[in-house]
Amino acid sequence: MTDSDIATRFRRIGLITLAAVYFLILVGGVVRASGAGMGCPDWPTCFGRLIPPTEESQLPPDYHEKYIGYGDTQFNPVKTWTEYLNRLVGVGIGLLVFMTLWRSLPYRKLDPPVFQLALAVFLLVGFQGWLGSRVVASDLRPAMITAHMVTAFLIVMLLIHTVCRSQRQLLWRVDTAALPPKVRAVLLAALGLSLLQIAMGTQIREAIDGITNANEILERDVWREHFPIIFYVHRSFSSVILFTNLWLVWNFARHLDSGHLLRRFAYALGGLVVAAILTGVSLDRLGFPALVQPVHLLLANLIFGCQFFLFTALRYGDNAAPLADPATAKAPG
Repeated sequence: MTDSDIATRFRRIGLITLAAVYFLILVGGVVRASGAGMGCPDWPTCFGRLIPPTEESQLPPDYHEKYIGYGDTQFNPVKTWTEYLNRLVGVGIGLLVFMTLWRSLPYRKLDPPVFQLALAVFLLVGFQGWLGSRVVASDLRPAMITAHMVTAFLIVMLLIHTVCRSQRQLLWRVDTAALPPKVRAVLLAALGLSLLQIAMGTQIREAIDGITNANEILERDVWREHFPIIFYVHRSFSSVILFTNLWLVWNFARHLDSGHLLRRFAYALGGLVVAAILTGVSLDRLGFPALVQPVHLLLANLIFGCQFFLFTALRYGDNAAPLADPATAKAPG
C-alpha cells in the first residue's frame, strides 16, 4: 500500500468520525433542550436495565426514592428513550474512534504524530464516557454539563488536527501565497472570539438551569426577563463575530481562485456564521424554542471547526514539508 493510499483511507475514516461527533453534539443538544438529561437516571444501564422501559409499570414501585432526580418526577418514556439513543450514538462514536486509531497504525513509522494524535482522541473519548456517567451521578449539575461539552469541543479540535496532519502532502500543494499575511492573524483572532462567544453561551445555558430550578419558571417565553447581563453582551458580541468572519470570507474570495479548497471552506464559514446569528435571533425573539437550541449549539461548534481547519490548513500549507514527492501525491477528492 502506498503512502497516498494510507492517507486516503485515514482521511475517509477521520472525516466520518468527525461528522459523527458533530451529530452527537446535535443529539446532546436535543437531550438538554428537551429536558431528557435524566431520562436514564443511572449509567451505563437505564433504570437498571440494558433495554430501557417503555411504561411505568416496568419500573420498581420505589423508583421515586431509588433514582436520583425522580423524587417528584414521573417516568417519561420519550425522555428516557431520547437519552438512551444519545448513549447509543455515543457508543457508535467510540467504535469509529477506535477504527480511526486502527487506521493510524501505519503512521507510527510514516508520521508518528498522526498516531499519537489519534491515540489522544481515543483516550479523550474514553474520558468523555466516564465524564458522562459523572454528569448523570451529579443530577445534571450545570458545571458538569459544561465540562462535558468542553471535552467534546477538544475531541473535535484533535480530530481536525489529526486529519490535517495526515494530509500534509495534499495541504502542502494548496497554494496560499496570494493571501495577505494578516489573514492568518485575523483568523487566529476569530478563533479566540468564537471561543469567547461559546463560553458566554454556556454561561447563559447555566443561567437558564438556575432560573428553571430555583424559580420553577418553566415557560420559555419568560426566560429572557430573568437573564443576567452576559446574555446582552453575548447578543451584541455577535456583530463582532459577523464582521470579523465576513472580512475573512472576503479576503479568501478575493485572493484565491474559484474552486480553491480554502475558498470553499471560507464560503461555508460565512454561511455558518449567518445561520448561527439567525438562530440566535429566533431564540431571543421567539421565546427560546426547544428545536432551535441544539441547532444553535451545533452551528457554533461548526463555525469554530471551520475556522480551526482553515488555520491548520494554512499552517501546514505554509510550513510542512511533504512526506513524499508532491508530484506523485494523489489529488484530493
